[in-house]
Amino acid sequence: MRHLYILIFLTFSFSLMAQNPYFPKTLSMKERAEVIDQWLEERVQTVLPEVMRRAEIDMWVIIAREYNEDPVIKTLLPATWQSARRTTMLIAYDPGNGKPLETFGMSRYNTGNLFKTVWNKEEEPDQWKALADMIINKDPKKIGINKSETFALADGISSTHYDKLMDVLPKNYQDRIVGAENIAIGWLETRTKSEMMVYQNIVRMAHQIIAEGFSEKVIQPGVTTTDNVVWWYRDRIRKLGFTAWFHPSVSIQRADPESFDHLRSFSERPEQQVIYPGDLLHVDFGITYLRLNTDTQQHAYVLKPGEKEVPDFLKAAFKKGNRVQDILTGNFKTGRSGNEILKATLNQCEAEGLKGVIYTHPIGFHGHAAGPTIGLWDQQGGVPGKGDYPLYPNTAHSIELNAGVYLEEWGKEIRIMLEEDAFFDGENVRYIDGRATEIMTIPRVLYPNE
Repeated sequence: MRHLYILIFLTFSFSLMAQNPYFPKTLSMKERAEVIDQWLEERVQTVLPEVMRRAEIDMWVIIAREYNEDPVIKTLLPATWQSARRTTMLIAYDPGNGKPLETFGMSRYNTGNLFKTVWNKEEEPDQWKALADMIINKDPKKIGINKSETFALADGISSTHYDKLMDVLPKNYQDRIVGAENIAIGWLETRTKSEMMVYQNIVRMAHQIIAEGFSEKVIQPGVTTTDNVVWWYRDRIRKLGFTAWFHPSVSIQRADPESFDHLRSFSERPEQQVIYPGDLLHVDFGITYLRLNTDTQQHAYVLKPGEKEVPDFLKAAFKKGNRVQDILTGNFKTGRSGNEILKATLNQCEAEGLKGVIYTHPIGFHGHAAGPTIGLWDQQGGVPGKGDYPLYPNTAHSIELNAGVYLEEWGKEIRIMLEEDAFFDGENVRYIDGRATEIMTIPRVLYPNE
């Protein structure tokens, strides 16, 4: 019996130690639904009128059917809706003269309180004719639909639904159909004050999970593989009640003849690499929570016996990565296109003798989210279309890039690959939960002065 008590005590003590007392509050599923619905109501009242008027479109029609959802419609559905049902039609109409938007559905079910259906199937059995009658009654000047050659997130209407819409509308209303990519992108990319108050905690959660995975709790040098760590991250995300919008990756740079290759790093990395002392580890990691996403890349160094800190040459290399971040965010100016920001940043890096590669993207409702693309790793001369979109205030971005640094100590070039989520308020860029300015160590140093 005494042994049983000891076992229970040790199990309980380990459980307490395993819990991070500073891990941000995680809401119950019911609480999450309440927050999502509150945010949605606020966004429809504030963000939607702004982006519709900015795009000069007075009616926005979003049409999708179950299991073939428009990427935008999921951000307009109540928290308890997992998908569209049957054929779901949502309409936002701006009557003008400073009047509030009218929002309603043309579906079999009420789509929450914001998009209550105005279709009475008993009076008009044909859903599409009911939609056409409503459009004619409102008489909008421009009817925006989610059709875009440039942005996948704004190209959600299916060809079938587009054809049906055009068939049911009179010719004079067919001529008023326009692509609503500027509404769709504006709606998706704009972050509200309420969202940003919570976003910091979401990014903090991601940071703390990364730190936990890059520690002696998970990694035993000489035994643990990179794939072990990847799957630990997947399991940890699930246990904490989050989801991952992409499969994490863990890679190694070390003093060997292997040279850096972008394609190998991003998509063809070996899975079963054993982690050894002296390795520089890199993780790419993201979670989804409250319909918002994170995307982070950080580094850890595996201490050799007798080492108490990261070698100076790696510290110096890391500072160059931070400097490239500073140059990039310093070039964020309202109205500049992604391509203009990219060019200005690369020019400044070259002038300072830095070898920077920029591939920054918006973050929010999606991981690779709506807004301006600022370079791709294999398109450093600019990205036609997505890179031409301008930077707007109140938007969030994953500051993703790398800095190439030649290490005499290793006899080769390495890459400091960084990614941190940031918010642009129209004047300044701030990291949502700060950024890494040092390389973590494995194990953490307990007695630095011994």
